[in-house]
Amino acid sequence: MESRHLRYALALAEHQHFGRAAAALGIAQPPLSQQIAALERELGARLFDRTARGVFPTAAGEAFLARARRALAEMSAAVSDAGRAARGETGRLRLGFIGSALLELLPSVLGGFVRDRPEVRLGLQEMSTRRSTAALLAGELDIAIGRGAPRGAGAEELVSVTVGRDHLVAVVGAAHPFAGQRGVSVEQLRGQHLIIAPADEEPVVAAWLTTLLGEGSEAPARAGGFTEARDVHTIIGLASCGVGVGLGPACLRVAARPDIRVCEVSPRVELPELVMSFRAQDRSPVLAAFLDTTRERCPGVSERLERGLGARR
Repeated sequence: MESRHLRYALALAEHQHFGRAAAALGIAQPPLSQQIAALERELGARLFDRTARGVFPTAAGEAFLARARRALAEMSAAVSDAGRAARGETGRLRLGFIGSALLELLPSVLGGFVRDRPEVRLGLQEMSTRRSTAALLAGELDIAIGRGAPRGAGAEELVSVTVGRDHLVAVVGAAHPFAGQRGVSVEQLRGQHLIIAPADEEPVVAAWLTTLLGEGSEAPARAGGFTEARDVHTIIGLASCGVGVGLGPACLRVAARPDIRVCEVSPRVELPELVMSFRAQDRSPVLAAFLDTTRERCPGVSERLERGLGARR
């Protein structure tokens, strides 16, 4: 039994006439009659009564036709589902990201992806660069977005592409002495109590800050002390409370509040790049679709992606 036999039986039931059913199917009448007869022999039951008034399903025919309709509908749905999955329109995408990625990158990229592919199941987790890299290598994430390219064992298995650049700013509460200044110098930051990302979670940022502000127990920056904050919103909140001077990417201006002030740091200091990473051997259509959306919405990313993928081939 083949799917065409189901279509033949359904057409005959609909048109109640061999000639009309054959014309609707685009075949000659004799082959249709022969195929229906062969189907009845295979099933061991008469599916249609042939009468002078027309051809009508028997009780066995009605039972068979009900299943045949569902079977053809399932076959059609299977073809459709396979095509949608192959195009990345269904499936799952697991994304780990640092909080600052929500300020500029993800509203455009993730927003566009969700609108274009609403049936993709999203697993979204805010996490540090170190954690997201480990989760990516362990197969627990499909994409990781963090500061700086992944480091350490297994990093060579990843494609990492720059998707954003930013520079350092300082954020303070409205009552802080820096609040009336448009900018602060690195020298002024030394000795201040700083609110920064934890060194164990953002090692690239921590290493950069150590180089910038001085290393060693006698360094003025160390004297001022540190408070660790895991995302830009916490940095902003603690700065507004007068805890100290928050350091973060300039994109945090998007989340600025009336009770804080944002100051440029002089000289201008470029932060580690915002980097999107994924496993080089991942052939998921959903991942490919997300990368396509990233290409569309992030200028310059397309060329960098092709270079990164080409280097892994």
